[in-house]
Amino acid sequence: MAAQTQKAVLAGGCFWGMQDLIRRQPGVTATRVGYAGGDVPNATYRNHGTHAESIEITFDPEQTDFRSLLEFFFQIHDPSTKNRQGNDIGLSYRSAIFYLDDEQKRVAEDTIADVDASGLWPGKVVTEVEPAGPFWEAEPEHQDYLERYPDGYTCHFPRAGWKLPVRQQS
Repeated sequence: MAAQTQKAVLAGGCFWGMQDLIRRQPGVTATRVGYAGGDVPNATYRNHGTHAESIEITFDPEQTDFRSLLEFFFQIHDPSTKNRQGNDIGLSYRSAIFYLDDEQKRVAEDTIADVDASGLWPGKVVTEVEPAGPFWEAEPEHQDYLERYPDGYTCHFPRAGWKLPVRQQS
């Protein structure tokens, strides 16, 4: 019998690079790229208004948890740059966690506090923590892009030796 899965929706710049790295994480069973957190219904690549390029992650909670996904998320993109990742600039490339329930919100806020306390990034985290709304799946040519074009553009990479410590509670 298959384990029940859970979902997460994250935005951290260009969705191609995010998907390529997150899909390889233990416990991740599926990913799809799309648009979240904005104002345009039925968003598309050419018309996504204030949506962020996002990734919807399906994961097996018996193999990984939301905190582990967030730790990897903060390792592969710079959460201290507002509306930017690498050469990609604009609202579409902002850092955001679109939580699906109160527990995800709590874990997101706690993880951000740990990132800020760690000093691993040059500035404070600007990642938005917002309730998830509709997720508009991107066009087929954007799904699994870096699997089809391995030398394609990305600004995401795992940082060597990056390990998020849990801050000490006082």
